[in-house]
Amino acid sequence: MARTLAARRRERVDADQELIALGAANVAAAASAGYPVSGGFARSVVNFDAGAATPLAGALTAVGIAATTALATPLFRDLPNAVLAATIIVAVLSLVDVGAIRRTLRYSKADFTAMAVTILAVLSIGVEIGILAGVVVSLVLHLWRTSRPHMAVIGQVPGTEHFRNVERHRVVTSPTVVAVRVDESLYFANTRYLEDRLLDIVATRPETRDLVLLCSAINFIDGSALESLEAIVERSAAAGVRFHLAEVKGPVMDRLKRSTFLTHLTGSVFLSQFEAMAALDPATTARASAPVVDAPGP
Repeated sequence: MARTLAARRRERVDADQELIALGAANVAAAASAGYPVSGGFARSVVNFDAGAATPLAGALTAVGIAATTALATPLFRDLPNAVLAATIIVAVLSLVDVGAIRRTLRYSKADFTAMAVTILAVLSIGVEIGILAGVVVSLVLHLWRTSRPHMAVIGQVPGTEHFRNVERHRVVTSPTVVAVRVDESLYFANTRYLEDRLLDIVATRPETRDLVLLCSAINFIDGSALESLEAIVERSAAAGVRFHLAEVKGPVMDRLKRSTFLTHLTGSVFLSQFEAMAALDPATTARASAPVVDAPGP
């Protein structure tokens, strides 16, 4: 709630300090027989729309409530709950962004699914259950998306040292070297998919002698993924194919060095994909790196 309201004023909220303040206030409330406090959705919006800008607004509100309770209770005794509800609804409606639903649906159906589940659960069950349902659905969708990461066979863009997806760009590829880019960190949910895809790629290219895994998008490799990589090395070696790594990030390499994976690696670890191709197939690399000459005009 604090982040949402702060964003509307282009302010920054330190969540740690907020939690410390709430914790201290609740400890004081427990020691003094007071009410526990928290950030209320409706009350915060009403306070915000009333023009509150500093914590002093809370103190003044408390003074006003105390004075009203002591001096003006008979005047508000019969105030209908509908009036109070209308006040809150009008304030909260300013935070409802219907357009975000359409934008999310157009951008990502998976994200829209999580949003729709959250909205329906909040309206039908309650805020707490609704938020919990949204979190659970988001986690499930995350596991589903990352369990089948995007993988692409890449080739060299003529006249450059860049490598791109062979299905999206006009690139030069090697007949004996296959380079594959994985656009996701490797962990238990996608290890089987990674293993099957890489071995299928090798199986469909019998002339392959070297398999290079481009790791530029890999930020983490867990224990299950490490075992899968070891299995890929062994099965590739059985097929006469060496397995290499390229563009491995520092933190990932630090973890690999703490294991025995690098000692069993049949290939090498290259600083860049261009360096890997230049070492494994210099003829194709030289041909792809030659300057591109535009055809003369009529």
